[in-house]
Amino acid sequence: MKEQTAQCAHWHASIRIVISILLIWFLVSLGCGVLFREYLDTHMPTVGGAPFGFWMAQQGSILSFIGLLLLYRFLMNRLDKKHGLEDAS
Repeated sequence: MKEQTAQCAHWHASIRIVISILLIWFLVSLGCGVLFREYLDTHMPTVGGAPFGFWMAQQGSILSFIGLLLLYRFLMNRLDKKHGLEDAS
């Protein structure tokens, strides 16, 4: 029974991590690139000669996605170690 409780705690923590990262991804990709583009263009500096909102839609969202992948890997490895499920290799 204790093992099932530990698995349930691990499952809930991993779902929280996934939902948090998806929310950040949504805000960066759709928010910065589409919804808040005009605001970012007027209130943020240009990047490489392009308005910031346009840059976020083209390049920034890709860089953010790579960063989120690395963050996911770090957080999940830490969670696995916390619950004793780390990889043996």
